[in-house]
Amino acid sequence: MRQFLTPRNRMAVLAILALLLVLQGCSDRNADWHGKDVSGLMPDLEFRLTGTSGETVTEADTDGQIRLVYFGFTACPDVCPTTLGSLGTAIGQMPEDLQNRVTTLFVSVDPRRDTPKRIASYVDFFGANIIGMTAEEPALRDLTKRYRTTFGYDEPDAEGNYQVSHSAAVYVFDGAGNARLLFRPGLTPRMMSEDLTALARES
Repeated sequence: MRQFLTPRNRMAVLAILALLLVLQGCSDRNADWHGKDVSGLMPDLEFRLTGTSGETVTEADTDGQIRLVYFGFTACPDVCPTTLGSLGTAIGQMPEDLQNRVTTLFVSVDPRRDTPKRIASYVDFFGANIIGMTAEEPALRDLTKRYRTTFGYDEPDAEGNYQVSHSAAVYVFDGAGNARLLFRPGLTPRMMSEDLTALARES
């Protein structure tokens, strides 16, 4: 004898199917990130650094903004300008009404050469929504260690010039300061733009 679902059982089955679709949608959405999802894997955004006017800057100054944190130095010959340029392009490819919700935080790990004035001139080249900062080396060591990275200095040449080794990754924090994504080399501006747009639309 064939058995038919009662209306009540049919509703229960439909409810379960709907829940599965929702869960699948969440799974698909998380899988859609181009950057590496680091939610819950890194501490919240927290720092106390010196800005380009000599003022103290903390994460509270940009609360509500998506923050892109990048460690570099102004004498960097290629990786830093390429990365900052790509971030600027990515932000520029976002919908216009969302672009002002993203701020890039450039942290110089070369305080011996990178004075606030020099950092100011450097970041101005990459657009308006970028803040330059630095600190004494011990504070920078603590900050980079907090986010599981480091930096180092090569031996100076005869003229006293030296290179600085550092991570090429960009740390992405949401408006609440939660670590969300890691942009690593290889991502195109379009990929980063799509991730940033999705984050901006969350709220």
